Amino acid sequence: MVWQDIMITAASIVFFVALLPQVYHGFKEKRGVVKLATSAPTFVGLYVIAGTYASLQLYFSAIISVIVGTLWLLLFIQGLKYGKS
Repeated sequence: MVWQDIMITAASIVFFVALLPQVYHGFKEKRGVVKLATSAPTFVGLYVIAGTYASLQLYFSAIISVIVGTLWLLLFIQGLKYGKS
């Protein structure tokens, strides 16, 4: 494991933890508070970054990027389902 994988993973875990309350709040309040123009490119970009990390054999970074991208996908789905706040 290279040090870059550890650092990217650690930073991405912070992003993951920071997004959890937002995703929970969206489901609890039945509101899509993040704009689709923000959430769509973010989740797509994170999946692309995850693929790039995997190609560089930064597997932990790739896995956590998929997880964070999936949280952004959930925010996108909330925006579609619940509409504007």
